[in-house]
Amino acid sequence: MDLRKLGVWYFTEGFSAREAATFVTRVEELGYSALWIPETVGRHPFALASWLLANTSNLVVATGIANIYHRDPGVTFSAQQTLAEQSDGRFLLGLGVSHKPLVEGLRGLQYGKPVATMTAYLDRMASSPYSGPPPESQSKTVIAALGPKMLELAARRCDGAHPYFTSPDHTLMAREILGPDSLLCVEQKVVLDTDPSNARSAARRAAAMYIGLPNYRNNWLRMGLSEEDIAGQGSDRFIDATFAWGDLDAIKTRIQQHYDAGATHVCIQPIIPNSEDGSFLWKTLELLAPNQEN
Repeated sequence: MDLRKLGVWYFTEGFSAREAATFVTRVEELGYSALWIPETVGRHPFALASWLLANTSNLVVATGIANIYHRDPGVTFSAQQTLAEQSDGRFLLGLGVSHKPLVEGLRGLQYGKPVATMTAYLDRMASSPYSGPPPESQSKTVIAALGPKMLELAARRCDGAHPYFTSPDHTLMAREILGPDSLLCVEQKVVLDTDPSNARSAARRAAAMYIGLPNYRNNWLRMGLSEEDIAGQGSDRFIDATFAWGDLDAIKTRIQQHYDAGATHVCIQPIIPNSEDGSFLWKTLELLAPNQEN
C-alpha cells in the first residue's frame, strides 16, 4: 500500500456517482496518496469505495470511518478482503465506534463501552471465515482512536490509528502511545483564508455538527481545552487549535507540525469559506497538492 504522507479527507455525498468519479480521478492526478471517505447516513462506504477504486489506478481509498454498529463483523471482514483483492491492496479499512447520540438516537441501537465494544468487534472479525480469493498482501486496518485506551488498542490489535478533529499536540501524544511502527493517519481541517473573521466563521460552521458529540468533547478537554472553549460555537482558542487556517505557508506549517509530532500520514479536509463557491475546494487541493510546485 503506497500510503505516502499527504491525503484528502472529504465528504462526497453531494456528488453524483459520475461527479465522485471525476473528483477522485483529479485527487489522484494531483498526487495525493489517499482519499478518506466517511460514513454518516448516505452512501454505503464499501460500495462507494469499490466505485472510487474502480475509477483510479494508484490511489488508496480509506474509510474514515466505517461505523461498527452498522454491520456484522463478518460482513466487514469480507468487504475488506474483497476490496483489497479487487484493488491490488489499495483499500484501507478505518473503523470506529461513532457516538452514542448517533448510534442510539439516530439508529435506535444500543451503544456499548467504546474500547470493550471495539475489542469484541475486532475479535469477531479475526475469527470470521472467508472463502473468496485473498488479497496478495494482508489488508490494513486502523481505528478511530482519540483517548489513550483506544490508542493502546490500535497499537495492540490494528495497523494504527485515525484520529479526527485533533491537533499536533494530540498527534504527539498518540505517537507516544502507538509506538514507532504503527500507522498514525491524522485528519486536519484547513481553511485557505487569511481573514481571521472569515476563516474562523467558516471553521465554526464546519465544527457545528461535531461540537455536541461526547467523544470529541472528551478528547478536546483531554487536549487541554476548557468547557468554555467548547461552549456555544467554540472559542478562538478552540478553532485555532483544531483548524489550520490562513495562507498557504500557515497551512503547510500546521501539516508539518503533525509530521514533526509523529504522523505517518495527514489527510486534509478543505473547509470552504463561501459554501456557494466550489472553486475554493480545488484552489485548496491544487495549492497543497504533492504534484504542484508551490
